[in-house]
Amino acid sequence: MDKLNTQQIIETAQRLIVEKNSTDISMSQIAKQLNVTHAAIYKHFENKDALWLAVAQHWFDTNIINKINSQIDDAEAKSYLHDWLWQFANAKKTTFNENPLMFQLNTKYIDSNPDVLHQVLLPSYQLLDQKMNYHDEHYKKIEAIFSAFAVFALPNFSGTWNRPDYRSRFEDIWQLIEKGI
Repeated sequence: MDKLNTQQIIETAQRLIVEKNSTDISMSQIAKQLNVTHAAIYKHFENKDALWLAVAQHWFDTNIINKINSQIDDAEAKSYLHDWLWQFANAKKTTFNENPLMFQLNTKYIDSNPDVLHQVLLPSYQLLDQKMNYHDEHYKKIEAIFSAFAVFALPNFSGTWNRPDYRSRFEDIWQLIEKGI
């Protein structure tokens, strides 16, 4: 193999997870697929947890954040925020329903770690802060808005995401906070 890079390792690990329908993948299995030693992988990742975090973040960005940003028109600020949050909620719901294994990996390495979750969401916070013209260097307003919609994003609430009142519950929360935005 030519020069090994981080992206190749992440994509290989993600492909193996899908192929084996399991996150029980060893560094040696990944190395074998890449035709390198497992020591070569450790040059890019401190340990297996660091690799799984990178895989989860790559998956989250690709399957949630990038899909949202590509589907929203550049509307008036409040409409943009509403639509972004709705797309975010639906992206989480869709991945929960269609790809439970990667959803579980994401939950383990991102959603269950507040500091990591903040890092993963930081580009979205920055985007929304700019759209809303808040100029809040610590993104407290955007984080407060995200908190209001936690029932549509955090895995603890995933059991409620397929209820028939899903959309109306989202709109009820939106109406509660809209005036304060």
